[in-house]
Amino acid sequence: MSIAELLRTRGLSPKKGFGQNFLVDVEAARRIAEAATTPPGGAVLEIGAGLGALTRPLLARAAHVVAIERDRDLVPILREQLADPIEGGRLTLLEADAAQVDWVASLSGHPRPHAVAGNLPYQLTGRLLEQATIVADQIDRAVFMVQLEVAERLIAAPGSGDYGALSVFAQAAFDVRRLLIARAGAFYPRPEVNSAVVVLTPRRPRRAEETDAFRAAVRAAFSARRKTLRNAWKNLYGWSSQELERHAKDAGISLDARGETLSVEAFARIAALRDR
Repeated sequence: MSIAELLRTRGLSPKKGFGQNFLVDVEAARRIAEAATTPPGGAVLEIGAGLGALTRPLLARAAHVVAIERDRDLVPILREQLADPIEGGRLTLLEADAAQVDWVASLSGHPRPHAVAGNLPYQLTGRLLEQATIVADQIDRAVFMVQLEVAERLIAAPGSGDYGALSVFAQAAFDVRRLLIARAGAFYPRPEVNSAVVVLTPRRPRRAEETDAFRAAVRAAFSARRKTLRNAWKNLYGWSSQELERHAKDAGISLDARGETLSVEAFARIAALRDR
């Protein structure tokens, strides 16, 4: 039975408010599961189980899956269709908002490696990616389906048009690569844009610690992309223009450059001078 038919038999339809675009591409689901569980085994926290399109291939490879689904209408269907792995102790189903769940605690006690995977709802993508960077030191991998434009920003290099604050924050914590592109037809209902799967592998150690000073430098640099750093950082840390000139020189940064040209390490160097 297709997802559309299953929803109709239950008197349900996709909820726009939840950003529900169910993955129906079996091969894409298989590849996401494989990326999240290589080598096979370990535990996976799945964000947005939906109707189990990704949950099933994850269960075929992982020792344990913790699946989060916040739609109370879908949870009973999942409990019914995945009763065997639930009763067998291989699947934990949580009715919750993934942005409110403690990911590390949910995986605690289950075998490693620990991965997080899922098709991220557009309206929560930023919050969930931020949450991933916070727990990067405590997980082994994250595999996310995101809108293609977001994927391009995550993998962008300094100097490219897609490089921005999201690129810096993600790349400070992870090596990021694009696994595949999923066209609109891979989902029901069809979204208006294409999506992509990205694999985030934690860097140990991180390229930069995401301190308040680091966040402030990055956000100010990209607040107005056409400004030079001399103007974008005019009020950074309360420094005078003379202090900014001196600290930028110490950090090996030209204030005539724009933020999109700076590497993660360059932002880390200027942030490190905040409290020197």
